Amino acid sequence: MRLASERQELILAAVRERGTVPLADLVTSLGVTAVTIRRDVTTLADRGLVTRVHGGVTLPRRGQPPEQRGAGVSRLPGQALVGMVVPTVEFYWPSIIQGAQSTIAAAGGRLALRASAYDAAEDRRQVTALLDRGARTLLIAPTNTGDAGLDLLRWLGGLSIPVLLVERLPPPELPTLPLDAATTAHSLGAGLAVRHLVSLGHHRIAFVTARFSPTTRALREGWRETTASLGLPGQDEFEVPAYGSPGWADAYDAVLRRCRDAGVTALFAHSDSEAIGLTECARDRGLTVPGDLAVVSYDDEVAAAADPPLTAVRPPKNRLGAVAAEMALARMADPAERPVHRVQLWPTLVVRASCGAPGTERSEP
Repeated sequence: MRLASERQELILAAVRERGTVPLADLVTSLGVTAVTIRRDVTTLADRGLVTRVHGGVTLPRRGQPPEQRGAGVSRLPGQALVGMVVPTVEFYWPSIIQGAQSTIAAAGGRLALRASAYDAAEDRRQVTALLDRGARTLLIAPTNTGDAGLDLLRWLGGLSIPVLLVERLPPPELPTLPLDAATTAHSLGAGLAVRHLVSLGHHRIAFVTARFSPTTRALREGWRETTASLGLPGQDEFEVPAYGSPGWADAYDAVLRRCRDAGVTALFAHSDSEAIGLTECARDRGLTVPGDLAVVSYDDEVAAAADPPLTAVRPPKNRLGAVAAEMALARMADPAERPVHRVQLWPTLVVRASCGAPGTERSEP
């Protein structure tokens, strides 16, 4: 029996010789099952060496002959339907949705929105429903982890309409998946918060979160990387219940006690609501913010209304939605010759009273 690497070399040789090869032919010539051939082809496609087509496999498209260029749609047709699938229509996503909707409406199209609850099977079901509705392009924040996430991304990459990832990137297992993406540099945003606090004299900065999302993971990574790169002591991180949920006050009070015992003088919290709750508990314990404890939040949705107003890292949510829509519409107009675009927007730091910096509200890149 041939090794997988030997079979894959034979598949590549056949594709190079014939251009497009039906899977059934590979099953016959290699004397293995269809399941084995599909597995080998998936491996080759994930590495960017071949492209899967209906019932077969071909070489990746590297471009088109000059006579075929410019054959795409030059402008957005009136009332063209643009599908959008997001994990939730609550927390974080409304501003992104609004940015996309405004851009699509200005171009004469219509946005059709679906929510999928962080579930790969539901992602696929909602996309299929949008395709049945006649969606001409798709904006999606898909599940991109685990086997189900990988299979979903492969499927999205094989759709006949343009697909743009929003706040998601293909994982390392799919390095050549040709999907456009628009994301926020959340990890960099965490670094902005930490560096600002260090510039104010803080050297032990804790990370506090009640969220369990891709944004949280990126913020945690950015906080860890920045504190390590600056040689800060300790890795003080805490997970707490959402502000206002049962038991939140006792949990927040316990975090503040542990911070005091560890010598923590500043907190970076995800998100605004948790930062507000921590500030409230600190005040109840007789601590002053920012005198005894500096606080910076991530999101800046309600941070300005806190007491005191919270310094916050602000992701460009509305602009991200607009950029994602612009990229999707550009892909519709030039589906073949436009190279894959991966755009990343930076958050900004809005300085207010809670960190103890002098001066009035200001933004920093």
